[in-house]
Amino acid sequence: MAHYKSKKITQLREQLLAWYDRSARDLPWRLPPAQGLKGQRPDPYAVWLSEIMLQQTGVATVKTYYVAFINRFPTVQDLAKAPLDDVLALWAGLGYYRRAHHLHAAAKDILARGGVPTQPQTLQKIQGIGPYTAAAIAAIAFDQPVVPVDGNVERVLSRLWLIEAILPAAKPIFWHEAQAWMSTHRPGDFAQALMDLGATICTPRTPACNLCPWQSSCGASKQSRQGEFPKKQVNKKKPTRYGTSWVHIDPDGVLVTKRAHSGLLGGMLEVPSTSWGDDPSSDPCLGPVDLPKGVTWLDGGYIDHVFTHFALRVRVFSAYSPKSLPVVGYQRLGLDALAGAALPSLMHKIIVAGRSILAAQSIGLDQV
Repeated sequence: MAHYKSKKITQLREQLLAWYDRSARDLPWRLPPAQGLKGQRPDPYAVWLSEIMLQQTGVATVKTYYVAFINRFPTVQDLAKAPLDDVLALWAGLGYYRRAHHLHAAAKDILARGGVPTQPQTLQKIQGIGPYTAAAIAAIAFDQPVVPVDGNVERVLSRLWLIEAILPAAKPIFWHEAQAWMSTHRPGDFAQALMDLGATICTPRTPACNLCPWQSSCGASKQSRQGEFPKKQVNKKKPTRYGTSWVHIDPDGVLVTKRAHSGLLGGMLEVPSTSWGDDPSSDPCLGPVDLPKGVTWLDGGYIDHVFTHFALRVRVFSAYSPKSLPVVGYQRLGLDALAGAALPSLMHKIIVAGRSILAAQSIGLDQV
């Protein structure tokens, strides 16, 4: 690296750390910068838990789930010994449910290892921890001189240095650029400062450049080209899949079953549903053969839901039985227990649609 750039990076690091000392976000898993300066370190379990939750999920959403999780499972021992169903129930609504499976399995692994590993290479051997998460945990929890690179950091560096390489193919370039920022001087605070800068100042749209500690050095700001960076490959339109769900309600609650542990939404509860396919023309409006007989199914139309790699359209049918009918292969979940159950947000949306169908027809109005 040229001497000039090395000297410039040292200056930029100090500017960013000074800004972080004044402006760090108050997050429940984070020590304030002043505490770090006094030699205190955050709980590695808390850092690991928060980083897993923050994968694909925003800080505002994670804060509430994190507090509930840490209250229910205050130590890695508590998490490792808990039934998986309890973990999934607490994760319900957070999305990307494979993370909850990995979290539970990783807790047992961490317990067997005697604690959260300190080195990025070892951390990546634990389920659910990739290169970014490993670097984030190592830097924040253990002050290892590594720089985690996520979308926020890619955006900041691309604007700062006018990096024209196109993502996601250019990710190795950004990891290489990050090596220049490695330092033994407050690496944990520097990593979190970069995260905060990208999340609160150097945002994807309308960045607050006038508040940025790096404005005078930022190539994109000087050329008024902030909106051009980072360069990204144009995404293809997501495919749409289709399915049908049946919301059956009686005085004991709504019929649900548990999905297989493998695959999307693994181990979570769902209402009776078809598999999801590419054909929108299928119309199994009579319902699965194992549902209660002699009930009238009302067609509530479609609800839409978006996953990372595809969009989903689900046709919702709903029925109410004034008394509990024999049923095999399902359990009844009381309507007052829906909020605390291991129901993904998709199923909550489907049940809400089903109840609305019945309420619109004044069917079982005192129940639904």
